[in-house]
Amino acid sequence: MHSVSANGANIPALGFGTFRMPNEDVLRILPQALKLGFRHVDTAQIYQNEAAVGAALASSGVPRADIFLTTKVWVDRVGHEAFIASVDESLQKLKTDHVDLLLLHWPQSEMPLADRMGALNELRKAGKVKNIGVSNFSAALMAEAVKLSDAPIATNQIEYHPYLDQRKVLAEATRTGMSVTAYYLMADGKVPQDPALKDIGARHGKTAAQVVLRWAVQQKDVIALSKTATESRLRENFEIFDFALGEGEMAEIHKLARPDGRIVNPGHLAPEWD
Repeated sequence: MHSVSANGANIPALGFGTFRMPNEDVLRILPQALKLGFRHVDTAQIYQNEAAVGAALASSGVPRADIFLTTKVWVDRVGHEAFIASVDESLQKLKTDHVDLLLLHWPQSEMPLADRMGALNELRKAGKVKNIGVSNFSAALMAEAVKLSDAPIATNQIEYHPYLDQRKVLAEATRTGMSVTAYYLMADGKVPQDPALKDIGARHGKTAAQVVLRWAVQQKDVIALSKTATESRLRENFEIFDFALGEGEMAEIHKLARPDGRIVNPGHLAPEWD
């Protein structure tokens, strides 16, 4: 597996995501993911499974230094002290003295962006966070965050799959040297059943899901988050580095984008999208 280097962060191109994963599933499947070779783990305060992630990592036998660990601060951590305290609590749950990447989970919050970026920078200076980033930010907000931060921003974690055109965000990431981390790559279950993606997969002896994960990591500075609670799918998700898509196939997948392709759009959290 290759890593994506962005503004000082070296992030494994394929991550194991834990969104909507109950503690018992985390404790059962994450150790298997680590055994298989996953070294990038993604969680968040709002997922309410940081403690399970921490327990699984601590008992895995994999050295902490070999794991790239990401968590995210929720929008209701308002005020400098509350923000910092919430991260200290996350570190305690995760059984670690630092995370490799800390993200602002959504742009909308009662705490001004300048103050939140300031808190991220303070945590980085204190060594509690190695790299900082954002999530669900538009291109304009990415530019604003860059201006407000002393430290470089490593990534913008966004919804990204074949049905959603994210060229503007990708272009802004390139301009500012940051990476893009793609979540919801399976588009809420649409990808595995897509005839065009299944056809491309058949050419390579791969599934439609593997095709889309490969499509993501084959793009410059794009990181893919995969997620499953099914043991058999773990290996499927991991085995995407033994084939490559042709330029024509990449273009074919990009053409699946449509105007109504966005799935995740909570009005009280989301920005004005690109």
